[in-house]
Amino acid sequence: MSALKNWIPAAVAVLALCALPGCSEQGPTGAPVAKVNGTTITKPELDRAVKTLLAQNRVNQTLPPEQMKKAADAALDQLTSAELLYQEGKKLAIKNLDQLVDQQYQKNRAAFPSKEEYEKALKATGMTEAEVRESMRKEIVVNYFVDKQFSAKATCSEQEARKFYDDNKAKLFQKGERLQASHILVSVDQKGSVEEKNKARAKAEALLKRVQKGEDFAAVAKAESTCPSRTKGGELGIFGKGQMTPPFEKAAFALKPGEISKVVETEFGYHIIKLQERIAPSTDSFEAVKFQIVQYLKMEQTRKAVAAFLTELRHKAKIEKV
Repeated sequence: MSALKNWIPAAVAVLALCALPGCSEQGPTGAPVAKVNGTTITKPELDRAVKTLLAQNRVNQTLPPEQMKKAADAALDQLTSAELLYQEGKKLAIKNLDQLVDQQYQKNRAAFPSKEEYEKALKATGMTEAEVRESMRKEIVVNYFVDKQFSAKATCSEQEARKFYDDNKAKLFQKGERLQASHILVSVDQKGSVEEKNKARAKAEALLKRVQKGEDFAAVAKAESTCPSRTKGGELGIFGKGQMTPPFEKAAFALKPGEISKVVETEFGYHIIKLQERIAPSTDSFEAVKFQIVQYLKMEQTRKAVAAFLTELRHKAKIEKV
């Protein structure tokens, strides 16, 4: 069912970019690149949107100029859509909007372990605190508008859900063999020097010897791994074929439960993999996935409705590229 869990409707994708600050109510900062019904989209906003778009698509290398232009065009298109939805959303009254913004801000702020870490992250985005709050206001307004005008009206019968299940059973609901595994990662920049790569591999080999001698794998992962999974002792959860980078997948599927791999090199660095469990192939029953299917089909209705609404808005809007 991962294909449904990972699916994001267009409206949500737009909100991801809407959360990047465009021009605030106080006025735009930075060179303008477009105007949407008189509201300016700035160059810094577009740059952040492009960065987000590339990250969402796991692009971590410099693209040729023509591909960067396509990425910029796509990001600007999404920012324009977000602004159009925001302008419509402002027509609806939201009770306690300021309070909702403050709650969201405090929640996001609490995700950082310290004030210093928060300020560091804020500086890295090039955003001010006021811009962060303004972006959250936009996101809340657009979410409220989409929920009220579209999501609340989406429906799905059991017959429709059953048909989707039957039509997609082999593709989505039959699972091949899966693994539950942990890893320790020593990351290294692929553009780094040979010396840097050798140093990282040597560290990984040293860590491998430690766990081979009986040192607790999870404890070593927590202390030494550079992957965010270190907070869970390197635990990666359950995954199947095609979900991991090929060298990692090949090594992991060759292991027996409890076995630890040799050092495995991928584009992320050097891994040490420990297999916890092999999970046999299975098929989800309709009852087990019915709720997810219904939610998916409702989101699909919402996506189509929002897309059609945006097409209508664009025909009426004054959109200018500067």
